[in-house]
Amino acid sequence: MQSGRQLTYGEAAVIEEARLEDYIVRELINYDDVSYDDHADLIYELAGQAVAHFASRQPDESAIRNILGNHGRAIAENIHLQMAKHYQEDSAGSEVIVSQGFMPLKPCAFTAKDEVKPLHWTPDDKRTIGQYVYGGFQRCAYSFQKFHSDTERILATVLEREARRWFRPVSGQFNIYYRAGVNQPEYIPDFVVALDDITLMIETKKAREVTEAQESETEVKAKADQAVICCKTASDYAAKVGGKPWAYLLVPHDAVAQNMTLAALRVRYEVK
Repeated sequence: MQSGRQLTYGEAAVIEEARLEDYIVRELINYDDVSYDDHADLIYELAGQAVAHFASRQPDESAIRNILGNHGRAIAENIHLQMAKHYQEDSAGSEVIVSQGFMPLKPCAFTAKDEVKPLHWTPDDKRTIGQYVYGGFQRCAYSFQKFHSDTERILATVLEREARRWFRPVSGQFNIYYRAGVNQPEYIPDFVVALDDITLMIETKKAREVTEAQESETEVKAKADQAVICCKTASDYAAKVGGKPWAYLLVPHDAVAQNMTLAALRVRYEVK
C-alpha cells in the first residue's frame, strides 16, 4: 500500500509481500476459525515451515515468490486441514429445552435394486447389502428398511423377535451433532428400539472401533458422548411425565448374533 508496487505472477496480479510468510498468512486469516490476534505466533510458525519447505527445493527467492503468489491459497488450505485435526474447543455447557413430548417419524424413501427382500435373506456378496431394500416386518415402524452391513440385518432379526417397535432413524430425526475437528456433523444412530420398560438407541461398530473408543478420543466416542446426552435428556423428561427411560448401546460387530438377547446386550454394552 505504501509503495503501490505490484508484481504479476502467471495470470494474477498480486501485491508483493515484504515477508514470504505473508503470502500464506493472509490466506490463513481468512478462515473463520483462525484468530490472528490470539495465535499470530503459531500462524507465522506454520507459514515459515511451508516457506522453508519450498526454499529447500528452490533457492531462487523470485521463484519462491512466484509459487507463493500463485498457490498461496492452496498452501494455506492444506495447512488449515492439518490444523483442523488438532482443533479443540472448551464446552461452556448447554441448555436443553423440550418443546414437545413426542417426535414424529421423518419420511424415508428407498429405491430397490429389484424385489423387496425378506429379513432372513442376505446377498452372496455381503458388501452389496446396501443396494437392497428389506420388508415384510412385523414390528418395524417403517414398511421398508435398508442396512449398511449384514451385522445390522442380523440385529434387525433380533429386534423383530424382542422389540415392541424398532426403526432405523433418518437424517433430522434426533438432531444429534458431534464435534469433528472444526465441523459439527449430524450423528444418526443405527437403531431405536422400544421395549416394555426402556427405549434403546443402538449403534453397531467394528470391534476394533469400539475398543478404541473406550481407550481414546475417537469419532465413535464423540458420537457416543452426544448420544448419551440425548438419552439422558429424554430420560429426564420421561421421568417427569411417567414415560420410559432411554439408554445408548455401543455394540461390537462380533457380539451380534441371531440367538442373542437385548437384555444381554444392555448388560454388556450400555454406555453411561
